[in-house]
Amino acid sequence: MRIIIPMAGRGSRLRPHSLTVPKPMLPVAGSPIVTQLVNEIARVVSQPIEEVAYILGDPAFFSPAISEELAKVAQDLGAKASFYRQLKPLGTGHAVMCAADSLSGPIIVAYADTLIRSDLSLDPLVDGMIWVKKVENPKAYGVLKINDDNHITALVEKPQDFVSDMAVTGIYYFKEGQAIKGELEKSMDRSRAEGEEFLLNEGILAMMDKGAVFTPGEVKEWMDCGNPKITLETNTKMLDILVEEGNKLVAEDVIAENSQIIPPCFIGQGVVLINTTVGPHAAIGEGTRIENTTISKSLVQKHSIIQNAQLEGAMIGNHVKYDGKFSFVSIGDYSELLKS
Repeated sequence: MRIIIPMAGRGSRLRPHSLTVPKPMLPVAGSPIVTQLVNEIARVVSQPIEEVAYILGDPAFFSPAISEELAKVAQDLGAKASFYRQLKPLGTGHAVMCAADSLSGPIIVAYADTLIRSDLSLDPLVDGMIWVKKVENPKAYGVLKINDDNHITALVEKPQDFVSDMAVTGIYYFKEGQAIKGELEKSMDRSRAEGEEFLLNEGILAMMDKGAVFTPGEVKEWMDCGNPKITLETNTKMLDILVEEGNKLVAEDVIAENSQIIPPCFIGQGVVLINTTVGPHAAIGEGTRIENTTISKSLVQKHSIIQNAQLEGAMIGNHVKYDGKFSFVSIGDYSELLKS
């Protein structure tokens, strides 16, 4: 089994947090989004992972350090790490075809902007599967149309009239990677209007037109990380899930002087807490120091210093210095400092 991870986008809706760190690399509940996605897929599929192929963007933004971190994710699974580049945002099909050399044998394509929990059971009798989650507002999503045999017959983007409530989560299985590769190659030859994207759905629909059978699989949890508010909601839900699964979330070397940790919380290595209450539902990155503060339902990245603050629902990046008794403020582009 190969896992194909398109992740070349810049995550503009998550600014300023994605200005220096690619969105899939942002830690949620203590671990980068893409790391959790790959590990969850590897955990639940019944086949060994042979390769993890990452499609990255501009090398100036996706640095060698990021490639090293991603390589370790694959290596920890006993898999080969491959890297490809998508230098222009020409669509989902184009992103997948950037990894054309890895499109062989059984593959899972997973877009690295969401977190899931699922059994991802693979049906050996079909040509492919698309994972979905029932939603209350199908008009906001791409959805599947299903016939009486539970076969997918259409993919409809943001339907104004009801088609189904099964929203596509961005995770796809192909029994033969060569099949989708062949159809995408043909689709790439089609002339396009200015700005028209080349979509993965084109290849899937072409396979179906030739008799390929696709069925839906339903994920138990589908959590978005599209903007700071939604990412905080996902952080809260993931902390609950990780605790239920029996994960240890507080590092052994955390220093807590006159401080309280209210679970569930993730607290990374080397964190120092002084006269502070953390939690519930806070994730604190390694090397961070927090003093005279109460913080809950928040996400703090690595090596930050927070003092004299009352924070609930905050998202704070790396190497930040925040003093609630501020007399000087230096805030960059796309930052927000609000009172509710």
